[in-house]
Amino acid sequence: MIQTYVKRPVAVQAIEWTGENINEIMQFAGSTAVISCHQGYGLIIHTLEGQLHASIGDFIIKGVQGEFHPCKPDIFALTYEVQE
Repeated sequence: MIQTYVKRPVAVQAIEWTGENINEIMQFAGSTAVISCHQGYGLIIHTLEGQLHASIGDFIIKGVQGEFHPCKPDIFALTYEVQE
């Protein structure tokens, strides 16, 4: 039987990768993530699924289990809003 599911509201922390804020991103990630910046490749986040590349303008999201992953800005804008 096919059912319809609704995504649960989940609050996440995120930071936008500007290409110039590597120190801010490293502070955000702390020692729980392996994130590196490589000339020509941009930001690379090492995850259990492999290496994920973040382009300038992507958001780096800290997930509900403390994992980090990039998100394209258009998807981020459709999925998240600032919590006041």
